[in-house]
Amino acid sequence: MQEFFGYTSAILSIIMIIPYIIDIFKKTTKPERASWLIWTVLGLIAFFSQLVKGATDSLWLTAGQTLSVLIVFILSIKYGVGGLNKRDIKALITAGIGLLLWAITKEALFALFIVILIDFIGVFLTMTKAYKDPKSETMNTWLISGTSGIFGALAVGSFDFVLLAYPIYIIIANYIVVFAIILGKKSIQKI
Repeated sequence: MQEFFGYTSAILSIIMIIPYIIDIFKKTTKPERASWLIWTVLGLIAFFSQLVKGATDSLWLTAGQTLSVLIVFILSIKYGVGGLNKRDIKALITAGIGLLLWAITKEALFALFIVILIDFIGVFLTMTKAYKDPKSETMNTWLISGTSGIFGALAVGSFDFVLLAYPIYIIIANYIVVFAIILGKKSIQKI
């Protein structure tokens, strides 16, 4: 059953990007460049950290997520927003410091938690943009991605905090963006 959950999380992680890419080409979704760069680098670190700590079927979630964010990052170079404003530069510097700390410790568990912390910097950038301009994000992508985290957590198969940390974070982070979109739409309707 764990294998089924692992494959399901990976499939959802890849499928989630399809509506996002379609909306990028329609020019309705505008990915936040700094967020997607952070998520690409961190996805790679999370994958290898989980691999070192013994993850198996739950690795499919991280692999699917990383491939998806890499594709969006590449597209964001041409179709995205941000990346060089003050807030983005501060976020990228903070992420870089976190990566440096991870490199110094060379501990996979520490790396995983730094990844989650730095990843949230990207979530914060996108969440802020989504609230201010909810039409610039594809809500279905964030919903599907959060759901992939549920299946990723189920793929772990036991209560192992280290292996559950990333899938649970994926659930929370993606649903935070969904709520930012919803709140942003409500805020615009009040005006």
